[in-house]
Amino acid sequence: MKINMQAKRHEILTVTQIPSLAGQQEISTETQTASTTFKHGMNDWRPFIYGGLASITAECGTFPIDTTKTRLQIQGQVIDAQLRNLKYRGMLHAFLRIFKEEGAHALYSGLGPALLRQATYGTIKIGVYHSLKKTLITDPENETLAVNVLCGVIAGMTSSAIANPTDVLKVRMQARGTKTSGYDNLLCSFIKIYKEEGIAGLWRGVGPTAQRAAIVAGVELPVYDIAKKHIILSGYLGDTKETHFLASFTAGFAGALASNPIDVCKTRMMNQNVNIVAAVPAGVVSTPVQPAIYTSTTDCLIRTVKTEGVSALYKGFIPNWLRLGPWNVIFFMTYEQLKHVY
Repeated sequence: MKINMQAKRHEILTVTQIPSLAGQQEISTETQTASTTFKHGMNDWRPFIYGGLASITAECGTFPIDTTKTRLQIQGQVIDAQLRNLKYRGMLHAFLRIFKEEGAHALYSGLGPALLRQATYGTIKIGVYHSLKKTLITDPENETLAVNVLCGVIAGMTSSAIANPTDVLKVRMQARGTKTSGYDNLLCSFIKIYKEEGIAGLWRGVGPTAQRAAIVAGVELPVYDIAKKHIILSGYLGDTKETHFLASFTAGFAGALASNPIDVCKTRMMNQNVNIVAAVPAGVVSTPVQPAIYTSTTDCLIRTVKTEGVSALYKGFIPNWLRLGPWNVIFFMTYEQLKHVY
């Protein structure tokens, strides 16, 4: 009788320990994989290539949402006569109206420079992030949130500053859609901006762009790494696609929440030319062209809040989140699968 009781007790303990043991095995496998990656050091080219490929894949899958976000963010500027009217009531309304009035291809206006941007921005961002981590941390088990955030901020700022010209062109093509504006193809568009606005025109909005990228990369990349680590440590899910999905969606929400105000400023500053038509009271005579509305990120933040309220800083939040959520899911899941290839 005692033998039977002991045998049953051993069975119960064994069954209850299975999730824990499975989790430990997954953690061990994950640690071994991470250690192998860390051994390659700064000479490891894989994060750069995989980061670029995954970024391009994610951009293709979510670009129409990004177009609606851009249109929502530039409308309602009280101090700009051309954009003061609220043409779109929300993301769905903007999507349907653009599709109906301008055609499906308008939702993909600016896709060329967007893919070029991701080929540079995504490649550099992920490559620099992982390379910096390998430089600062010799053992992946010693990773800390502070180090990950620092690496993410540096990677985001560096990559976005380099890729800024492609971002400027993407925003302007998205804002104008099918309207005749001279932004017909990649090379001619770059030349047009350079001739009319100089080299500074290609780096217009580089301040808020770098700030936004620093926030996004400094939040999304560490949040993904931490979320993935804790999900695996819980023992319920291992290093699986389900884990990658949950961690990446969490990272997307955190990134959208933190970056939306600076994203509004970035979009508005990139969309303005050197000279734009400013709004004036009825009956007042003025020259048709005035200097650029926003002079800096701080100036844009203050003017936006003063003329439109604090809520204006979260214009386009829903499409921004609905873009960053799926974008991160596609990106990280593609990236994780590429890691298994080689």
